[in-house]
Amino acid sequence: MNSYSVKIAAKIFIISMVIIGIYYTHPILVPLLLAFLLAILLRPIVSFLNFKLKLPHVIAVFIATTLAIFAGIGIVFFISRQIAGFSDDIPNIERHLTMHYHNMQHWIYERFNISYIKQNNYIQKVTQEIQSGDGMIAKPLDHFSTVLITVVLIPVYTFFILVYRNLLINFLTKIVHVQHHPVLKEIILEVKVVIRRYIVGLLLEMIIVTTLVSTGLMLIGIDYAIFIGVVAGILNLIPYIGILTAALLSLSVALGSPSELSALLGILILFVFVHLIDSNILIPRVVSSKVKINALIAILGIVCGGSLIGIAGMFLALPVIAIMKVIFDRVPSLTSFGYLLGDTIPKTFDWYKLKLPDLNVGNEEEIISTPAIAKEGESYKEDC
Repeated sequence: MNSYSVKIAAKIFIISMVIIGIYYTHPILVPLLLAFLLAILLRPIVSFLNFKLKLPHVIAVFIATTLAIFAGIGIVFFISRQIAGFSDDIPNIERHLTMHYHNMQHWIYERFNISYIKQNNYIQKVTQEIQSGDGMIAKPLDHFSTVLITVVLIPVYTFFILVYRNLLINFLTKIVHVQHHPVLKEIILEVKVVIRRYIVGLLLEMIIVTTLVSTGLMLIGIDYAIFIGVVAGILNLIPYIGILTAALLSLSVALGSPSELSALLGILILFVFVHLIDSNILIPRVVSSKVKINALIAILGIVCGGSLIGIAGMFLALPVIAIMKVIFDRVPSLTSFGYLLGDTIPKTFDWYKLKLPDLNVGNEEEIISTPAIAKEGESYKEDC
């Protein structure tokens, strides 16, 4: 086995061990990563309190963390009030949905000759599979204690990460060779800029999406438009998947009320419009950062994060991939992986000219470039 095969096998082994480690240690990693992102976001506030207002560093960190906690409590309080109003009308929504369900069963029976018993058995089977906790959405809901511990640990971790920020940076300088310190400095600064722009962009995107969805649903005449808009804005933090979930919620509310077919079509058109605005304007101009990640890697990261960790993994996928790209771009042996994560699409690609032995010449010139093959390769390159 040559050295190249050994390197490939070593990289595959390391990647496998990292995936296994993430799967088994995600209760520890999730609050730590979320606290790391929050600490980067709060760092400008700490700097302002520390250097502009001349407050002690610990006091500045405490005030910034407290402000973040109160902001989170305010958001939870607002959402809980919306949920309370929505829950009062759940029996009425269930009654209308049950009526639509029986109409759908009758249509399936008339159209495909599938009995009601078979349909009910299939629905029960799917419901049991969802409630078993095998799905990535049902998994975190079954671990309320883990969620509660995570919520408590995030501000605690954030506080200590901000307090011991210089200690952590000095630790990195001690484990990295002195000649690589300029690269380490670039990585730290770039990660800070990328994550801060990403989080601030997400918050702005959430506000814009919430406003668009709430206004559109009000114009259509759907009940609980503000609640659905807030849910859509929060779910949109999970790229590609959140907006679809919000659309399904809106359709469920519309079906649970005496709405006309035009209202359902209006909801579909509204969410398609919001998705187009989000994908073509908000994400490139509001959420954009110095690091670009292609859509294939983004979707793959979201799916893998959801499978390994759950909803938190889906949210953390893009920031983690962005940090990985910053590191890969500045480590010579990993630049190819950074190129793979990027969204640069080359217009064409170069082929090596194929060289074959010229049997007519003999030993005078063993290897020449075959004109016909080279010409064919050039024409193929143009087609590609």
